[in-house]
Amino acid sequence: MRRRFAISMFVVVAVAGVFLALGTPDAKANRGDGALGTVYVTSQGLYYDTFVSAEQLPPHGRFQLLENGQTEFGPGTPGYLGGRWKIPDGAGGYIYLLCPLLGPGRENP
Repeated sequence: MRRRFAISMFVVVAVAGVFLALGTPDAKANRGDGALGTVYVTSQGLYYDTFVSAEQLPPHGRFQLLENGQTEFGPGTPGYLGGRWKIPDGAGGYIYLLCPLLGPGRENP
């Protein structure tokens, strides 16, 4: 149990680091309290700003796959679940987070 918690916390920190490394344009002031990152929505060809509003959720309900900073569906697209993500943890499981995508989307990171 303790090892799984340590792995989970490592993955949460790593995901937050990926969000930070993907870019944070200056025009994002006053959008949430945490560091902002970027997610690419493949079906729209757009990048969206995001922030982690709930570091870990229980695995109940529907979650959308977010892998390598990319997902298939974004705001306005059927299949977008409001930022409820399941992210591969590298150990065969998932971490479940709430990170809403902030519009408008843009063509460049």
